Amino acid sequence: MLDPSLMLAVDVFPCEDGHAQERSLFDEVLPTVEEDDVWIADRNFCTLKFLFGVAAHKGYFIIRQHQTMPWQATNDFRLVGQSDSGTVFEQNIILSADDGQLLKVRRVKICLEQPNRDGDREIFILTNLSSAVIDALLIAQLYRKRWKLETLFQVLTENLCCEINTLGYPKAALFTFCIALVAYNVLSVVKAALRSVHGTDKIETEVSTYYLADEIKGTYRGMMIAIPPEEWSVFHNMTFTELSQTLKHLAGLVKLRAFRRHPRGPKIAQSKRTYLKNKPHVSTAKILNQKKLEKNTP
Repeated sequence: MLDPSLMLAVDVFPCEDGHAQERSLFDEVLPTVEEDDVWIADRNFCTLKFLFGVAAHKGYFIIRQHQTMPWQATNDFRLVGQSDSGTVFEQNIILSADDGQLLKVRRVKICLEQPNRDGDREIFILTNLSSAVIDALLIAQLYRKRWKLETLFQVLTENLCCEINTLGYPKAALFTFCIALVAYNVLSVVKAALRSVHGTDKIETEVSTYYLADEIKGTYRGMMIAIPPEEWSVFHNMTFTELSQTLKHLAGLVKLRAFRRHPRGPKIAQSKRTYLKNKPHVSTAKILNQKKLEKNTP
């Protein structure tokens, strides 16, 4: 579970069954919902059990609607406005649980300007947040930021080696994954300190997470040998404010150019080769064999 405001992994629900669906863990997830929490999730979480469970804990949800979700409209769509991704509409609906409970929900429709990777032109989002608290345009914007969770998994996989193929035991694989999550949180704190000094846009657009992780990995072992353990005890007694100020001071000393991204440029369409067009294909091996025969022929 990712807290997008802190960019920290705040909870994890390990499961040794690699074939288990996320929905099989709902009984473990729902007790962690706290009052006034807002859960943003993809359509796999869009079940009556999960939505009613979040509401029962006095929490809120912004979740993409699943096709199998039963609902009943109480009014027609009304135009709300234009977002970065498309035109936004909204209507009110009612969800009905198996035990007869009813839940009033807002249904937000986004007509995308460009189809998403699944080819969808429209997506629907369900929320129990009041329109007096948040409008439909902001709901659409918040749901778009759900991709940050996928970015987390990309960092875990590519930079922090959360999946090691040689770990055949489920418990060992889960332990490694959780260690990678802790490392990710440490890296997030480092990036937060850098953002506070150098600015959010500069860190998010110019600094490479890969180079940061590689720097820590490359210097950690030597640093732990060169610096005695007692030198680290100063951090144990620091208050939160003191530690924050220390991190900001250290962040100001970082030379960002050493961690600069190298974004890949746009792909250049290569022109088709035409110099062999309409000519018989002759393999290189055939040409070499022919030359060899000519050489050996008296």
